[in-house]
Amino acid sequence: MSQVARDSGLSRESLYKALSGERNPELATILKVVRALGLTLSAGVATPGAGSPTTRSH
Repeated sequence: MSQVARDSGLSRESLYKALSGERNPELATILKVVRALGLTLSAGVATPGAGSPTTRSH
């Protein structure tokens, strides 16, 4: 966790607070952690009927 904090530019304490589940971290915080872990985050169009929140019943 200390290394992720250093690589993300966040303090270890703020990182623990953001990821504790008791708060809703900002997208910017999540992106910093994702990048620090060497990952990428992407989004795509949800397919209707695939359990997406946009699925409507008629």
